[in-house]
Amino acid sequence: MNIHEYQAKKILSQYGIKIPKGGIAYTPLEAKKVASKVSFRGPWMLKAQIQSGARNKGYFLEKGSGRRGGIRLIKSRRDIEKNAEQMLGSTLVTIQTGPKGKLVSRIYVEAYNKIEHIFYAGMVIDRVKAEVTLLVASTKDEDISQIAINNPEKILKINLDLNKEVSAEQVKKVMEFLKLKPKSSRSLETYINGMHRAFIDYDATMIETNPVGVMKNGELVALDAKMSFDDNALYRHPEISRLQDDYEASERELQASKYRFGYSEFNGSIGCIVNGDGIALAAMDALRAKGIGTACFLNVKGGVDKDKIASGIKIIMTNPRVEGILINILGGFLRCNLIADGVISAASEVGLNVPLVIRFEGTNKEEAKEILERSKLPLIMADTMEDAINKLVKAMEEND
Repeated sequence: MNIHEYQAKKILSQYGIKIPKGGIAYTPLEAKKVASKVSFRGPWMLKAQIQSGARNKGYFLEKGSGRRGGIRLIKSRRDIEKNAEQMLGSTLVTIQTGPKGKLVSRIYVEAYNKIEHIFYAGMVIDRVKAEVTLLVASTKDEDISQIAINNPEKILKINLDLNKEVSAEQVKKVMEFLKLKPKSSRSLETYINGMHRAFIDYDATMIETNPVGVMKNGELVALDAKMSFDDNALYRHPEISRLQDDYEASERELQASKYRFGYSEFNGSIGCIVNGDGIALAAMDALRAKGIGTACFLNVKGGVDKDKIASGIKIIMTNPRVEGILINILGGFLRCNLIADGVISAASEVGLNVPLVIRFEGTNKEEAKEILERSKLPLIMADTMEDAINKLVKAMEEND
């Protein structure tokens, strides 16, 4: 589950992380009133609240809303209502939303903070080491996504102990890596520990603050924030569940959530069905190495029946971006034969008009293969993930 920037900032501020003064607005007049409260003289930042990165580089589809992005610096009070009116009710398109974009129903009005320089700070889970990993990088001259692709060595990774605060040595390492001045040391320690505690307390799967601003006095301020949470742990956090914005979720995402499946959409052409985030990421990386992007992936779980599996598979099959399907299952608690039954059920209902490659490993693997062979469906079986991807690429080329 994801939340909006203003919601993530509120959570982080409870852990000692400094954020700019701001407030949410749903109308142009409300935006003007909020602006007066957060900063009497300005400048102000108007920020479209959609769950997408690169909002500042996005554009609006509607005429009259201007080609300017979803994050705007406003220097004059008389321009607040005009810009808020352009943004609210318009569709913002970014590199992450796809060409359809997302409707802006609220904007965050924020006091402008003058800063000396910026950097990226994020936290994710290292599932191999069972630790939270801190990621930092200087983003003065390059976007973090481009750094990750072209210069991953420019990202510092530090694994943090789940039960301990950041050490003095780790703070020093980050200071030196980012070339921060000594006066930022205490603020940096507070910042990292705040992110870490929020991550653990709320069962987060990702926190990003991009950018983090360094002020003249050395203090750090979160200029933007994203948080994602483990859906399976939301029962422990009803206050987070209430922040769910169903309007942000696609119909397919909402359908998948009914069955407690994880579902994410991207801009590629391959639909992946897996049973684990690690497998999903490995498949995405392997496809990317072949020059192919992922359209979506569905993470199915154990403890489900054939009908739920079939419903999940139909979500992938009915995604118009999908030109090929990869099913990569390592059966343990989830039995491979259930996936096989679900494939047949889904295909019989919605048809199968794109290449589908299946790789099974684990519980009831042979039984699953026999079920699919008897179905006479035009399926392609593979022995390894690499074999599966090679066969899928070939089948898609032949299908053109």
